[in-house]
Amino acid sequence: MDNPTDQISYKDSFSSNNRVRLVRGGKPYFDLLIELIARARNTLHLQYYIFDADETGKLIIQHLISAAHRGVRIYILVDGYASQKLPKETIIHLKQEGIHFRFFEALVKSKYFYFGRRLHHKVFIMDTREVIIGGLNISDKYNDLPGKPAWLDFALWVEGEVAKEICLLCWKSWFAFYQPTGHPPCDLKWVTPPMPPDQCSAVSMRRNDWVRSKNQIAKTYAEMFKTAKKEITVLSSYFLPGTNVRKLMTKATQRGVKIRVIAAGNSDITIIKYAERWLYDWMLRNKIELYEYQKNILHGKLGCCDLEWFTLGSYNINDLSAYASIELNLVVVNPGLTKEINQLLNTLIEEDCVRITKETLKNTNNLFIQFMRWAAYKLSRIVFYLFTFYFIQKK
Repeated sequence: MDNPTDQISYKDSFSSNNRVRLVRGGKPYFDLLIELIARARNTLHLQYYIFDADETGKLIIQHLISAAHRGVRIYILVDGYASQKLPKETIIHLKQEGIHFRFFEALVKSKYFYFGRRLHHKVFIMDTREVIIGGLNISDKYNDLPGKPAWLDFALWVEGEVAKEICLLCWKSWFAFYQPTGHPPCDLKWVTPPMPPDQCSAVSMRRNDWVRSKNQIAKTYAEMFKTAKKEITVLSSYFLPGTNVRKLMTKATQRGVKIRVIAAGNSDITIIKYAERWLYDWMLRNKIELYEYQKNILHGKLGCCDLEWFTLGSYNINDLSAYASIELNLVVVNPGLTKEINQLLNTLIEEDCVRITKETLKNTNNLFIQFMRWAAYKLSRIVFYLFTFYFIQKK
């Protein structure tokens, strides 16, 4: 059998001595965060797009403060726009407890508007040894609360060599990629003990940051569609592929690759859902199997290829992730784990999704709805081209 890494760009960047586990969003994710915070002895890095001071946020803050009291150095970096509702009192309290906190700020900012890249990372690092990367933010929406199940999302827990590389990236991000001062709070002398071969996964860190000429995740998805031999399954919360990706998907189906897309049935951003549905006709014409998740809001972002490898992280398949956001994914080559994830997606399709066919699409369509979907698609493209210009919300 061919080595799957031979089909993937940046194959030299893989490290093999890593243990990887899929983490379901909701309570399992936050229970794991709390466990790692309790086990931390040296450092904790948290970088999130959204950090809310709601019930979930306060719970995590409580455990972080306990860790800080034990002498753990803690660094929290959050996006300056998406986390702007975090109360000043909370930030002051964190700093008083010895926790390092800062916003990833805009390129240009006034009291009226914000213009610049978004820090879209969702990454947690404990002692340069264990990492959690995925699509979940620190907020009640991503947690299981009484009567309010979490949005559907996933993350990866990783222990191993790649943790050091991710820690160094977070240190650079902390300084907004200017020359860091002092020694990074990463245990660079730590050597990961050899793991049993049957527990090892080849893992590669992938970034997207158009301003810094990083488009590794976009290239990963492009190579997935270029090199797949049998099947691809994509779960995507805001699925608006650009022209080039659509061409690659069309070519893949033409050479016999089975492509399945699991999209949101209900979205937290209505205009994006309308825009997605404008593309449904194109997908069905090109023999792409299409499913809508019904149980709750879908927020996950992952793609599986040929039951051999997969990518998972913060990256959405749309131009906003490709050109405007700072994104972080992992690529994992592990056929056993990939098959496990693929089976989970099969279960989601069978139990929690409805299949969209030409007939069902026709039954939910008319000229007015088609116009609304077309208009939403065009408008969303304009918004993406404007990148990240926002008016500051009144507090």
